[in-house]
Amino acid sequence: MATNASVNLPSSAAARRSRRPAPGAGRWFPLFLILPSFIFILIVIGFPLIYSLYVSFTPYELLKPKSLNFELSTALNNYQTLLNDPVFWKALLNTVIFLTITVNLEYVLALALSQLLARVSFGQSILRTLLMIPMMFAPVLVGFQFRWFFNENLGLVNNILGVFGLTGHAWLVEEPYGLFSIILATIWMNLPVMTIILLAGTLSLPFELYEAADVDGASAWQKFRKITLPLLAPFTYIALTLRSLDVSRAFDIVRIMTGGGPGNRTELIWTYVARLSIDSTKFGLGSAMSWITVIMSLGFTVYLFRQLVKSRIVK
Repeated sequence: MATNASVNLPSSAAARRSRRPAPGAGRWFPLFLILPSFIFILIVIGFPLIYSLYVSFTPYELLKPKSLNFELSTALNNYQTLLNDPVFWKALLNTVIFLTITVNLEYVLALALSQLLARVSFGQSILRTLLMIPMMFAPVLVGFQFRWFFNENLGLVNNILGVFGLTGHAWLVEEPYGLFSIILATIWMNLPVMTIILLAGTLSLPFELYEAADVDGASAWQKFRKITLPLLAPFTYIALTLRSLDVSRAFDIVRIMTGGGPGNRTELIWTYVARLSIDSTKFGLGSAMSWITVIMSLGFTVYLFRQLVKSRIVK
């Protein structure tokens, strides 16, 4: 028996070695697994980006197919036209104001709501569910809803003001009330997103630090300022990045509530892109403006990502 075992061992070891893949044979297998996804992303995202970049250097208009031809002498005409276009600068200024006010107000409200929810000991799951209700509405529906709220004659806001003897406004027409109305609608719909992110961060903070602060006699404000805010920094930068990129692409609500008007008073970058590309069929100008906003968004994202790196959540 011992002799047979000693004879069979080498053959079994040889069989196992023969079943092993050759060195490097499985190296390409993960690449083959992700290849379909990579091709799909390349077709759906990569090709349109490259094509729109090419179109931005041409005077292409949808009703003039021959205008798609590229000429080096006129490649930068679209960008020069935009730089000399007062409506573009108005839309850019409105976008910066809209983005700054919306994201900052949303952050302050979300931070307050997240801290209140974190301290609820009964029914927290029900409150979180109720908080998510605004996110369930389509942006188009929210736009129609707030368009009725701020209607000059039949709107809910002016009717409530009239009950208290106050004078209403043409909210969607007068400046700066039009942009203010859009800001309120956007905050109402998207406040749950930032609140949930900050709530998740708050619930993940180590409880031992708060116990040590209680032993040292720290007040609630001191614990919030010295413990909660610094430790929430990574979640704050994540929430600000996501919401900033989302708000800067605002289109649906603005299109429904004001259409960018009147007189371009509430015109934002992406509503102006749609006006140039779809309404005026000037795809070259629309693509050039789109790429300007893409470059600005990338720069802003890089800045926030560096802040995220400094908060030591990403290394």
